[in-house]
Amino acid sequence: MDRINKMICERPVVIFSKSSCALSHTIKSLFNDYGVNPTVYELDEIPRGREIEQALYGLWCSTVPVVFIGGELVGGTNEIMSLQLKRVLKSMLIKAGALWV
Repeated sequence: MDRINKMICERPVVIFSKSSCALSHTIKSLFNDYGVNPTVYELDEIPRGREIEQALYGLWCSTVPVVFIGGELVGGTNEIMSLQLKRVLKSMLIKAGALWV
C-alpha cells in the first residue's frame, strides 16, 4: 500500500489500467480530450503489477481502470462517467491541478 500511496500522491491524476482493457482506453481518452495528461500505470506491463492490482482490489476496486484524482480514489469507469454526466469531473480536475482554464 505504501508504494501505491507514493504513486498516487506524486501526480494530480493517476490511472491504474491494463493495456488490453477497452474501458481503460475509454477513460484515458476522456482525460486526454480534456487536455489532461494522466499518469497511467499499465498493470500488465510494469514490474510487480500483479501485486499492485491485488492491493487495489483491497480498496474495493474489483476491476480496472482505477482512477485517483488529487490523491483520492474516485473509482472506475462507472464513477468517472457518472461524474462526467453530472458535469463535476472538470471541476475536480481543476481543483487537483490537472487542468487549467
